[in-house]
Amino acid sequence: MQRIKAVIAYDGSAFEGFQRQKRTPRTVQGALERALASLGIGTPIVGSGRTDAGVHATGQVIHFDLPPHWAKQPLDELQIHLNRRLDAIRFKHLTPVPADFHARYDAKERIYRYIFRREPSIFERKYVAGLAIADEAKLSEALKTFQGRHDFSHFLKTGSETAHNIRTITRAYFLRRGKYGYIYFHADGFLRAQVRMMVHAAAAVANGELSLEQLKEQLELGKRYTTRLAPPEGLYLARVIY
Repeated sequence: MQRIKAVIAYDGSAFEGFQRQKRTPRTVQGALERALASLGIGTPIVGSGRTDAGVHATGQVIHFDLPPHWAKQPLDELQIHLNRRLDAIRFKHLTPVPADFHARYDAKERIYRYIFRREPSIFERKYVAGLAIADEAKLSEALKTFQGRHDFSHFLKTGSETAHNIRTITRAYFLRRGKYGYIYFHADGFLRAQVRMMVHAAAAVANGELSLEQLKEQLELGKRYTTRLAPPEGLYLARVIY
């Protein structure tokens, strides 16, 4: 068996999340495994992380194993066959890797990008979040609060099961490009819905709905002031670094 590392992009509006689910076939993992199975590749796929319903990816990484009859074929041919079978997912790169490579456990850093504007056009609504920011300097200040190693137990969706909730965010910042705002988070990993909850909390500070002190108190596991999530449409898993 030859292990393959693949970089993929997908339109999250077409799926109810990344992870395979019994209640629906509309998942990224399910669509990928069906496409592979149609080519005689019965291996399960492993992703670098899970994305929620409506969340997109431009640089998700997965791995899977090729059976002997495909291991001898050019990978660009396999990429063409896979992309012909998929509507809302595209394979960008396929690379042979050692047999012990793991898309999730070997990842050193994950980068998420959140795109928003005050009023997205009707053509952007699935891909750009509608979010108004009153004070962009306060938004930047709030985002910097998340940098460092923290226990993010007050910034995850209830019902999540993890070994621990400690994550290290190396960078969290805001950029303005014309009518569009971009928020970036670089971290060793993220909890379920953590990015969307952090975006909403930072926006609440920028809009005067939450003080910076209250945000810090929640981050330090004091009182929970907000558990709301920013809309999923603007969120993208942009890159995974190994």
